[in-house]
Amino acid sequence: MSKVEEKLFENRYRVDEGRAHIRIINADLCETKCTAKQCTYCCPAACYAIENDKVVLTTDGCLECGTCRVICDDHFNVEWSYPRGGFGILYKFG
Repeated sequence: MSKVEEKLFENRYRVDEGRAHIRIINADLCETKCTAKQCTYCCPAACYAIENDKVVLTTDGCLECGTCRVICDDHFNVEWSYPRGGFGILYKFG
């Protein structure tokens, strides 16, 4: 059986430099109000991580599934939109 990382490696991602399609609206809110930090373990592409006790977002490799905006419904702290045409996830199979 293949690991998730191996499957994700099959996809390609075209980065739109300087125009991230996702952003954390208020990083302080993640630290002070969000105790579960569910984005760090629910994102299937592992775009969210905790570094130095802060939630950090790396949009490279985002699958554009919208999980982060759904699970942050308590705080509405994720601004999310589809990338511009030609950028973002490029599925190899499908």
